[in-house]
Amino acid sequence: MRVAGARPAMRHVPRKRFGQNFLVDEAAIAAIVDAIAPQPRDRVVEIGPGLGALTRPLSGRLEHLHAIELDRDIIARLRAELPATRVTLHEGDALRFDFSALGPRLRVVGNLPYNISTPLLFHLAQHAAAILDIHVMLQKEVVERMVAAPSTSAYGRLSVMLQYRFEMEQVLNVPPTAFRPAPKVESAVVRMTPFVRLPHPARDETAFGKIVAAAFSQRRKTLRNALRDHFRGADFEKLGVDAGLRAQDLRVEDFVRLADEILTR
Repeated sequence: MRVAGARPAMRHVPRKRFGQNFLVDEAAIAAIVDAIAPQPRDRVVEIGPGLGALTRPLSGRLEHLHAIELDRDIIARLRAELPATRVTLHEGDALRFDFSALGPRLRVVGNLPYNISTPLLFHLAQHAAAILDIHVMLQKEVVERMVAAPSTSAYGRLSVMLQYRFEMEQVLNVPPTAFRPAPKVESAVVRMTPFVRLPHPARDETAFGKIVAAAFSQRRKTLRNALRDHFRGADFEKLGVDAGLRAQDLRVEDFVRLADEILTR
């Protein structure tokens, strides 16, 4: 889903391939901007500005704003409407964008397309060292998975991988009626703040990711069965992990211990 202008001068037909639903509710727009709380000298980049529902109020509060957009028609429109001295438009795919190139303490905002939300979140995680915080709107169900606690049905691979690197907070909900056309699902805004120091750093993050993925690949199975290619019963006992639990019952630090154990062999 993409954010677009509340009162566009020319009608833009939403494109399904870009997942476009235009945010038109002024109260929702104001609430999102207030949650971001931009300061004039902040370094901010917006993903998917659409027709500018967030772009305009953000650029009004900032000395300069960066925005990444894939739709060429929207880029041409925004370039005609917004001064280049205040807004820099980057044409391209956010999944391939080098966020670190914009400098340190970057603030990321936007309404992420539902069809690429998970890979885009993982891409942002790779640039966490350059990011101050992230405020993005996604499908509410996805946000609930992102912030979920262990031993809940929403807790899964996405929860673990993001909570490893970020503090997570669901800050507000946005109903379908706030968009044109109205989507069939509710949306929510999440705040993601990278840890200054990882509370549970893995010795090898690639190994950590593989263990998390393997554990949740068959989430109904116990750890003993889901991770049988990696651990024996004695390994679980050594680490103080109950092999009879399921992946959703483990905390981030438990997965880190499992991943670190593999490296000792």
